[in-house]
Amino acid sequence: MSHTTLVDARVWRLLLEADGDLAAQARARGCSCGGRLHSARYRRKPRRGLPREVWEEYRWRESLCCASEGCRRRVTPSSLRFLGRRVYLAAWVVLVSAMTGGVTERRAAAMRDLVGVSVRTLQRWRAWWLGAFPEKAFWREVRGRLAPPVDEARLPASLLERFPGEGAGNGLVACLRFLAPITTSTGYAMAV
Repeated sequence: MSHTTLVDARVWRLLLEADGDLAAQARARGCSCGGRLHSARYRRKPRRGLPREVWEEYRWRESLCCASEGCRRRVTPSSLRFLGRRVYLAAWVVLVSAMTGGVTERRAAAMRDLVGVSVRTLQRWRAWWLGAFPEKAFWREVRGRLAPPVDEARLPASLLERFPGEGAGNGLVACLRFLAPITTSTGYAMAV
């Protein structure tokens, strides 16, 4: 998997459509109080790395709000585009972290040119994948479903390898779909 799969706007559109589907599913379930959920999208400021034709659509995060008087509970569905509150898009956090496999000056320079990510951010992402992520309740629950076991010392590259996919970006999309439960506080809590 290389970064060139993400240059194609079709992959970015696929992620956008998947988020729309996740929002529709959450809306269909309704609020826990029994009320209807209405759109309550909010602005995001994703860092660079998107084609111009999808930029405006990526500036919004799907979210819903209960219409029942007195409830007004917010429901933020899982996402394939956003990895929690991070400012970099989930696809970049996964792909760039998988491609670096250890932060060297040369790799850091290439990622800075490609996505605008600093060495410090790369190191923080790597520390999260190798330290905090394996300790998450989500990972402890799902890692046993992957056979043979994922090499945690090579996360997220070893996880991406479990989702080979046909066509540009399909493996990445499948991996992001797998990780979707950790993208919202209503799923698994995610410490940054």
